[in-house]
Amino acid sequence: MKKALACVVLAAGQGTRMRSTIPKVLHRLNGIPMIHYVLRAVSGLGPEKVIVVAGRDNEKVLKGALKSEDVQFALQKTPLGTAHALMSAGKALRGFQGDILVLNGDIPLVGTVTLRKFITKHRRARKSLSLLSFIAEDPTGYGRILRDRSDSPFGIREERDATEEGKAIKEVNSGIYLFKPRTLSLLKKIGLNSKKGEYYLTDILEIASLRGLSCGVYCSGDEREFMGINTVEELLRAQRILREKTVRYWLERDVSFMDETAVYIHPDVIIGEGTHIYPNVYLEGKTSIGSGCVIYPDVRITDSTIGDGVTIKDSSVIESAEIQGNTMIGPFARLRPGARIMKDARIGNFVEVKASTIGEGTKAQHLSYIGDADVGKNVNIGAGTITCNYDGVKKHRTVIEDNVFIGSDTQLVAPVRVEKGAYVGAGSTITKDVPSGALAISRSQERHIKGWAGKRKEKK
Repeated sequence: MKKALACVVLAAGQGTRMRSTIPKVLHRLNGIPMIHYVLRAVSGLGPEKVIVVAGRDNEKVLKGALKSEDVQFALQKTPLGTAHALMSAGKALRGFQGDILVLNGDIPLVGTVTLRKFITKHRRARKSLSLLSFIAEDPTGYGRILRDRSDSPFGIREERDATEEGKAIKEVNSGIYLFKPRTLSLLKKIGLNSKKGEYYLTDILEIASLRGLSCGVYCSGDEREFMGINTVEELLRAQRILREKTVRYWLERDVSFMDETAVYIHPDVIIGEGTHIYPNVYLEGKTSIGSGCVIYPDVRITDSTIGDGVTIKDSSVIESAEIQGNTMIGPFARLRPGARIMKDARIGNFVEVKASTIGEGTKAQHLSYIGDADVGKNVNIGAGTITCNYDGVKKHRTVIEDNVFIGSDTQLVAPVRVEKGAYVGAGSTITKDVPSGALAISRSQERHIKGWAGKRKEKK
């Protein structure tokens, strides 16, 4: 029978050192608020419940940011430290009989595998209280793990309370705990720290040890995984670590980079094998890139689906769009939300597409705006073409059927339809439907006034 697990994420901290009005745990790391990384790590454990402890100052914002997450909220009305924050979750934990995992919301690099190993060790040893520790190259700022001569842990000392000898200890507290439900009653035994005016959760190990409870401290090897974020500088450092980790992941899956230090890939992005990515590329949100694609420099793709064999040339921006296989986009193209580019199509330089479908084999190579349009197969859209979709009150659609030729500098005033095989002459303004196979021309008569240039000079 699977043992029950509850997770308590402490997120009530004000984060004053971030110098920001945004709650600390909502600062973004590669496009995602850092607390989401923690929630993803614990969700992989299959917990029965997840409780986020918020503070009075950030409760409303946290609830809004996490409304799509399957979490409960507990309120720490007064900021009186980590032990007090955990006590604030008491009501939400009432009656729960499984293990209780407690961790901070500002450790976004922690992984599900590490947490699962920790839980396994705790359960196998049948401990009442367990703590995850690590060896810090520079332990400054961390609580030190105190062990007796038999190597049994008996307490934690915060740096401000540690002796010089204690400060030399490199095994430090990660801030990740596992409790049996009955052990939580010891929180009431924690006294107020006179120097800080808070109740330290770190005191729980010493209190439990003195009462003869079975306690374990399990040391993990990767210091970076337990890095807490308290400053903007630490946020940037964590972002670099995460970016390097993400790049390594895709390198192992046959994705190549011209410069692996100059690409930015969000955690939900998927990339197919054989794809090659140039520098200064940003792949954001829930973007999916197919196999065998080439993405040139200075491209940003957000929440979009890219098929196999697609080439995206320099300085193109793609947002909430779909691009099917064997297409070519850019350079300097912009695909806005709702753009659908079918296979073998070509969208060239300085072409903007919005809420439109571009059919198979269709080409719009230069300087055009295609908005709110349905464009068929094998259409040629000449340079400078505009679908005039807005009448000042509402948007209208343009329909261009298969095998149509649109000449350069054409304005298609929606709502309008150009039927199959029709031609539109360059420089035309089309306000009426064009029948199949017809040629539409809308131009004023060309006039030549002889000698006009010379007379103008004489007049000056």
